[in-house]
Amino acid sequence: MNAREYAAAGVDLAAADDARVRIGRLVAGTRTALAAGAVGAFGGMVRLPDGFRRPVLVMSTDGVGTKVLVASAAGRLDTVGEDLVNHCVNDILVHGARPLAFQDYVAGSDLGVEDIAAIVEGVARGCRAHQMVLSGGETAQLPGLYQPGHFDLAGTILGVVEEDEALHGDRIVPGDVLLGYASAGLHTNGYTLARRVLLERLGLGLDAPLPNGEPTTVGEALLAIHRSYEAALRPVLGRVHGLAHITGGGIPGNLTRVLPPDCEAVIQSGTWTEPPVFAAIRRGGDIGEVEMRAVFNLGIGLIAALPRDAVSAARDSAARAGVETWIIGAVRPGAASVRFA
Repeated sequence: MNAREYAAAGVDLAAADDARVRIGRLVAGTRTALAAGAVGAFGGMVRLPDGFRRPVLVMSTDGVGTKVLVASAAGRLDTVGEDLVNHCVNDILVHGARPLAFQDYVAGSDLGVEDIAAIVEGVARGCRAHQMVLSGGETAQLPGLYQPGHFDLAGTILGVVEEDEALHGDRIVPGDVLLGYASAGLHTNGYTLARRVLLERLGLGLDAPLPNGEPTTVGEALLAIHRSYEAALRPVLGRVHGLAHITGGGIPGNLTRVLPPDCEAVIQSGTWTEPPVFAAIRRGGDIGEVEMRAVFNLGIGLIAALPRDAVSAARDSAARAGVETWIIGAVRPGAASVRFA
């Protein structure tokens, strides 16, 4: 099969070459002192930073789910790349790890060069913000597997932490305060339900205002970028007993993952401010609170468990990074679970 026949089948080799050149420039713009090897090689290489006694590598892989459908409909493909990076940064931050390198995977059908470049530009922007090298990735045109114009986006992050400084949740004790860090909105979870309520059931367009008197449009609310908590937490990590990134499963599903067997988390409802998009979904879909808590972060993107004497420093650090925080509960003796009061 020659290149013309391959293009007729849905894979344009010339366009793929153009995309490769554009992506190469974006990747080169993220290189740090830890980057090794050549841009465009079969494998990405990164050095371990100096100064670690017993370094442990921390890896995580994730995606942005059906948020890509909203991005496609809005014609804003650069934001989901940044979402992806920030999501993965938070996933290793909860273990205390410093991000070193990132790799992305874009798979779709009939994606143009500009589309691919926009997606990777968002990834590169997120990497640059964290001084992390985009060490490689993969872009695949898969007609027949994806509908034309549709794509999926995933990534893998590599970080490092001192073994004796890694956070696992085992330091959490009864009496610890639960500090909630504000989310920017849905982040990267719950989009299947959010789209069904706002776009299908209520019939709203992405340019329509949220149906609760807010000036924010539906598109702006749904595409709000997943917040990174790296800058807010890095200065005080040594005083934190445990961290939970609030993603799919909400507060109950994620905070439970880091609780010791003898610790119960008691969350005080109404102690934080929800972004208005959640009220729009709750009312528009007539969704009960149990389901809302199980699907969405409800305005809390990350929770820190820490001793009371560390709360002030943690809140000050978050404020300097532009992140609002609230004391949302406490750890009590009991079986590992989350209870709302």
